[in-house]
Amino acid sequence: MRIKAFILMVAVMFFPGVDGMAGDFTDNGDGTVTDNVTCLMWQQGEAGSMNWEDAITYCKALYLAGYTDWRLPNIKEMESITDDTLYGPAIDTTYFPDVHGWYYSSTSGLGIYSPAWCVSFVTGHVSSHGKSNRFYVRCVRGGQ
Repeated sequence: MRIKAFILMVAVMFFPGVDGMAGDFTDNGDGTVTDNVTCLMWQQGEAGSMNWEDAITYCKALYLAGYTDWRLPNIKEMESITDDTLYGPAIDTTYFPDVHGWYYSSTSGLGIYSPAWCVSFVTGHVSSHGKSNRFYVRCVRGGQ
């Protein structure tokens, strides 16, 4: 929980308006959702579960809604679409209807065997997990 509070604090510094509740979303009607607070465009659906390296490759190769600049989001970006007022799932299913367990972020520790940071869109928790696990992926574009 301390990690989530720290990430939220950092997110508030970089994305004013992020306060533990999800942003103001727009369904673009093309398989994407725009967060009007952070101006990030999110993949609305997902490709299923995969390991961390495959998740990075998948997002880099994604062609969706006419865009090719998709990437695996960092942990701050992932945290920005969770909603602390919701649980089971902790994300607005009006805009993100397919919600599973853990989702990979691009944020990783140092070294080849270091874990990757992940977000559970079911609980809203943030944790690190091994890169060989099979977790879900939701790509993003914009920002950074």
